[in-house]
Amino acid sequence: MKRVATLAGLALLLAGCQGASDANMSVAAEADGGDAAATARLAVTIEGSGGRHVFSVERARTPEEQARGLMYRTDLTPNGGMLFYPYPAAGGGPQVANFWMKNTPTPLDIIFIRADGTIARIAENTVPFSEDPVTSNEPVAAVLEIVGGRAAELGIGEGDKVSWPGRR
Repeated sequence: MKRVATLAGLALLLAGCQGASDANMSVAAEADGGDAAATARLAVTIEGSGGRHVFSVERARTPEEQARGLMYRTDLTPNGGMLFYPYPAAGGGPQVANFWMKNTPTPLDIIFIRADGTIARIAENTVPFSEDPVTSNEPVAAVLEIVGGRAAELGIGEGDKVSWPGRR
């Protein structure tokens, strides 16, 4: 019961660009944009039939960083983005992820990553400011957001392998 209460509390925090569980899409953690420069960056590599591609991304590790996500951001670069890992921030193993685009002015490709590092699903060119849920459709351990259209442009697809330094 305590775990359910903890997960329910976390669900309220993880709403911004990303929602923590399927039932809590309407609860938003309003954010002010935050200090992106203070967020840790790392190289994320995607390898598959489309070749090898490296992104320099911010890492959202805490519930607050994951709630803020890429809301309010207009400064995304073609090889930039944000990695939500571990997902969810509180850990507890892979789970179905639901994201939304509330307060997010830039279309994104949302890449849902299984525990084995393979891409489960890519939600391409998500609609800015939309509050419609974008789901992983299966349990995932991480989520990568990149500029909308980049996955198709680079030939990134489901089943491709995603890696980064320190990934367990």
